[in-house]
Amino acid sequence: MTTALHLARPEDLERLLILSTACHYELGLERSDDDRCAGLQPLLDGMPQGAIYLIGPARAPLGYIVLSFGWSLPLAGMEARVEELYIRPPVRGRGIATEVLGSLPRALAQAGVKAIHLHLGPSTDRTRDLFARARFREEEGTRVMTRKL
Repeated sequence: MTTALHLARPEDLERLLILSTACHYELGLERSDDDRCAGLQPLLDGMPQGAIYLIGPARAPLGYIVLSFGWSLPLAGMEARVEELYIRPPVRGRGIATEVLGSLPRALAQAGVKAIHLHLGPSTDRTRDLFARARFREEEGTRVMTRKL
């Protein structure tokens, strides 16, 4: 099986809103469509700090992954962070997310990205196992602190 990844473009906004709404509902996140648009639109318009990929057929995606990019001094290069990964419930358990997490790192490495990070938060064992299968490792003693501005 080869799951296609398509860089999302402005014309994909409606499809992404449907998927993002479903993702946020599952996670218990209350967001308005205006908030979702404000988060998605700059990336769809080509903002270099992130990217959105549709997973599966572009016209009827099975899910999406959102990445943000930044510079790492310790890595001496670009790093990516998985902001959201969502697969529609009816097609989960078929290895789609595992395949995405296997192929996307190769493409990002070719573009010069040195590492991909994920903040697990209050994740399930299933999420942890998925990322572990894709060779993500938990770094001991790391915690994330945030100041919202």
